[in-house]
Amino acid sequence: MRRLLLALPFALLPLAIAHAHEDHDHDHDHAHGSLAAHEHGAARVNAVLDGKALELELDSPAMNLVGFEHAASSDADKARVAAVRAQLEKPLALFALPKAANCSETDQELQSPLFGDQPAVDDDADEAGHDHSDIHAHYRLQCENPEQLKALDLGPLFKAFPATRKIQLQLIGPSGQQGVEATPANASITF
Repeated sequence: MRRLLLALPFALLPLAIAHAHEDHDHDHDHAHGSLAAHEHGAARVNAVLDGKALELELDSPAMNLVGFEHAASSDADKARVAAVRAQLEKPLALFALPKAANCSETDQELQSPLFGDQPAVDDDADEAGHDHSDIHAHYRLQCENPEQLKALDLGPLFKAFPATRKIQLQLIGPSGQQGVEATPANASITF
């Protein structure tokens, strides 16, 4: 039951994002007015704090993280994919959380066609026939002192993957739901 409650906000967030884009006329480079589209340089992070449980979800075009979207065939490409996967396996190095919150990882799931766990290419291709590959990371953390979680800082994520120029960040926490477009210069949101 608890997992269902934690999954529900993630299911509703795309609707909230789409609705927010309908309500506001942003002068940004959103493909078709929504981040649901595959857009190089843009990613999405969802964060839900429920009691001591913190769930983080990252969705990004592979281009932002790896630098390409094709199946890795050369040794250099395979090494790059392995290096990025190793970075993604350390969420506490990518998401800056206050040490006083005493958060530790309890579970993670990484998915991408580049990791060999899905077909080589996503079903969507743009008008020019280019294939798209995405990377999805889902983390569960246990925070012993959740009241110390004052902010979520994506600065380390931007630093690790500099091709990512903006992140649509949605957060559900004790003070409700909020969303921002984070950039390297403005990379945090308060809980």
